[in-house]
Amino acid sequence: MNVPGVAEESDSSADVLTADPRVGVWEVAPILETMKLSRPVSWFLLAFGVWSWVIWFTFVKNLWKDASGLAFDDSGDPTAYFWVHLLLAITSFLLGTAIGVIGLRGVRALRRNDASE
Repeated sequence: MNVPGVAEESDSSADVLTADPRVGVWEVAPILETMKLSRPVSWFLLAFGVWSWVIWFTFVKNLWKDASGLAFDDSGDPTAYFWVHLLLAITSFLLGTAIGVIGLRGVRALRRNDASE
């Protein structure tokens, strides 16, 4: 099928990462070597990662100091509300970090390309 904007199917298109179990080395599939992020997208992803850390760090700090009775019961033990929101914050930290790293790698790659030209 030859449709503009649609990649042709091939046997290796499903493999993004390949591994050689004998040496424990992951190799990037050729399709990932040609992927490029634009400058605005790279900066957006990096800014999102930083923003995520700032917002969720503030949220966890406020959750820890909560005196309303939602996060801690009368005896000072954490409630289900506390654990659910802490898990949400940890997940957001991890996703924000991953997104920020992708953005940082994009910005660094663009700077390397600009320097080599």
